[in-house]
Amino acid sequence: MTDTETPTETLIGYFGYGSLVNRATLRTEIVDAYPARLSGYRRVWRPRPADAPKFGGIGPAVLTAERCEGAAIDGMLVIDRLENLPAVDERENLYRRNTITSADLVFAAASPKPDCPLFVYERDYEPEAGGAVSPILRSYLDAVMQGFLRVFGEEGLARFVRETESFDLPIHEDRDDPVYPRSVLLAEGEAELLARILGR
Repeated sequence: MTDTETPTETLIGYFGYGSLVNRATLRTEIVDAYPARLSGYRRVWRPRPADAPKFGGIGPAVLTAERCEGAAIDGMLVIDRLENLPAVDERENLYRRNTITSADLVFAAASPKPDCPLFVYERDYEPEAGGAVSPILRSYLDAVMQGFLRVFGEEGLARFVRETESFDLPIHEDRDDPVYPRSVLLAEGEAELLARILGR
């Protein structure tokens, strides 16, 4: 390196398709984020492993991406610093980090082609046969749906609900006393809008 050169940060990108879409839940100082659609994956609610960490004694369902030919899901490509990756891995501790490429992504608007390693997190366990039903945490769902609403609008939020499998799971109502550690505050009218689009 010459005296006139400056060091460049090493960057990585990860595709968020749940709470990572909502910037209010991010806990690292990200570089940027781009709405995008990832091909080759579907989004689904899965039971939580019995030995996985619980929130307030509740073992909530896990929202995950699974490889599925011909499918695609909306989300956010988050550009972050490599030094923050261990913290993101810890946050996504029930998932394995899979490599994707920019060819797997279609961006919602004009955005630079990311020239860095790209990843998506996919569940790192097999659901237990005959295990207890895992409810969806309302506080987690609020964070996810608020993110999709603010990034993709009402039409995009409705598409999120329509394209996510196993949305018939029961919902644990903890909005007023949230146990999800990255819970968000809904703006005026958002609760009613989310209920209307979800249908419950």
